[in-house]
Amino acid sequence: MPTAPGPTQTNDETRPVTTSPTPAPGTAPTALSEGAAEHASRELLRLATAGSVDDGKSTLIGRLLYDTKSVLADQLSAVERATAARGAAAGEVDLALLTDGLRAEREQGITIDVAYRYFSTARRAFVLADTPGHVQYTRNMVTGASTAQLAIVLVDARKGVLEQTRRHATVAALLGVPHVLLAVNKMDLVDFDGDTFRAIADDFAAYATGLGLSDVLAVPVSALTGDNVVDRSARTPWYDGPTLLEHLETVPVTDARAEDELRLPVQVVIRPRTAEHPDYRGYAGRIASGTVRVGDALTVLPSGKTSLVTGIDTFDGPLDEATAGRSVTVRLADELDISRGDVLVPTGASVTLGQDLVGTVCWLSERRSVLGARLLVRVGTRTVRALLREVDARLDVDTQTVELLSGVDTLHQVDATDTSSDATPTGLGLNAIGRVRVRLAEPVLLDDYAEHRGTGAFLLVDPADGSTLAAGMVGPTLLDRLAPEVVADETADADWLAGAGI
Repeated sequence: MPTAPGPTQTNDETRPVTTSPTPAPGTAPTALSEGAAEHASRELLRLATAGSVDDGKSTLIGRLLYDTKSVLADQLSAVERATAARGAAAGEVDLALLTDGLRAEREQGITIDVAYRYFSTARRAFVLADTPGHVQYTRNMVTGASTAQLAIVLVDARKGVLEQTRRHATVAALLGVPHVLLAVNKMDLVDFDGDTFRAIADDFAAYATGLGLSDVLAVPVSALTGDNVVDRSARTPWYDGPTLLEHLETVPVTDARAEDELRLPVQVVIRPRTAEHPDYRGYAGRIASGTVRVGDALTVLPSGKTSLVTGIDTFDGPLDEATAGRSVTVRLADELDISRGDVLVPTGASVTLGQDLVGTVCWLSERRSVLGARLLVRVGTRTVRALLREVDARLDVDTQTVELLSGVDTLHQVDATDTSSDATPTGLGLNAIGRVRVRLAEPVLLDDYAEHRGTGAFLLVDPADGSTLAAGMVGPTLLDRLAPEVVADETADADWLAGAGI
């Protein structure tokens, strides 16, 4: 029996992918070297870092990379030259320059963009999203933390918990990041005082509890001198917890998505139509959650048609089952009308299909939201036309309070790019977080983000130029816990929706 073609490799900018040359037809893929196979088998931890300006975040990341031998020789040489050019003493190395890669960042000494760093130890591989600390770059932290399993929040031991610290903790809670590590940095500047550390840890823990963050660990560190970053410090005898790296290597990262209900968004339909595979039809995509097995009964959404899995193909060959995070091509017993954007779920699963999407968004664009604007909504691999119907609440992440807005406004049917002064004032501006209702042109799968982090996320896109306006989460979030739900009047704007063609 000829070997079936494998799936197209889906793209994921936050995860390093090991690739090898495509084997000739009819031959088996080349085996990985022993070292590469060992590296590929390591657990992967995705983490994001955040902290106020000058808390030492870049230095901490540089120390982590340097002490884990994850810096190339030419990179280190470049940093040494840049350090010397700044007039530093001979032999000193400014580790912050290992991460502040943009020229603007190096000149200003701040981080203004999200950068992904990759490093590994004998226990684990890590993907680190380095996010900026300035208030105006909240959207960048949302981007970096959206896939994180752990967030490192930095605090300057001299300053304690600041407004921006609370903001970062709030964003982590909003995005459902399961683990938080509070790195109390610059302990060398407070003489490694244990009481200072404990006061900051207790302050942050009280705030985190109010947000619903249940797994928080505080670690006293000095990124500049390396205390408790990789190696345990003799200058903190009062601290008996793990070092920062020890916690990163041991925090539970079992992918809970594998235990969830199956969600397989179809990215592409494979029809080679070759002499070797004249009738092959496969549905390729990355499993967002759950496990698929040969023989499973699946339902295609939104059509509702059902079939049985007859095969699971991968680049490395056929499988009997595959779990969350794996890119696969699924073959079904029936030739169904399936296309990009459809989602495969277990037959009999309890799912929600709808055209009214209610969720929490972080506004990413400098062009503010305008009620009635025509949008594109991307949920998984599906893109549909939509209207921004309501903005009924806005979150103040500094005070954990929610401002209730007036809801739908049928008088402003204007474009999303309109920034004129007569546009409705109840929208969302850059970095704002709020609750919206979006009317979709066709029904889609609406999973709550709290239950399905992969398929419960969505993007709002400007159809004029394809730019991303907002990133959002379907269903109730931290914002809903802090504010009462506003019940929408389903009939008040029926004529408006009909006139808009939605």
